[in-house]
Amino acid sequence: MTVEPAERSADLPPDPFPALPTATPSDGVRRVGGSRVKPAPFALWMPDYGRDMQGRDGLQPVRATIWVRGRVQQVGFRWWTRARALEIGLNGYTSNLGDGRVQVVAEGLHGECEQLLALLRGPDTPGRVTGVTEIWSATGEGYDGFAIR
Repeated sequence: MTVEPAERSADLPPDPFPALPTATPSDGVRRVGGSRVKPAPFALWMPDYGRDMQGRDGLQPVRATIWVRGRVQQVGFRWWTRARALEIGLNGYTSNLGDGRVQVVAEGLHGECEQLLALLRGPDTPGRVTGVTEIWSATGEGYDGFAIR
């Protein structure tokens, strides 16, 4: 049974959703407008859950856990980091670790967390940064503001 499209009034714009192509199970080729189209490889149409979980699409919030090495304690580094994070609009905290590093946990959009990372790796940080390491994950319980612990 085929269904014919209903007549459209002349004052309406064209239909933005044309009829869906039909699949031919025997040869695995779709027909679109009379031409043969090979289906896309599996990886091209399968959603990338890892990217979405880490928010790299820019729409989902993410958590960046960052460790900063170098002379970063007793130089105002946590205060400076908190000020930059609040300027960007991130939530989270920063704390001194027993081994001399500073840990920063920032939640926000991926691009905003990348901004903070660039600042932490930049030349204008207090003290002397010798290395920055980060891991990305989905957001956790969430934070209000940006704290110094």
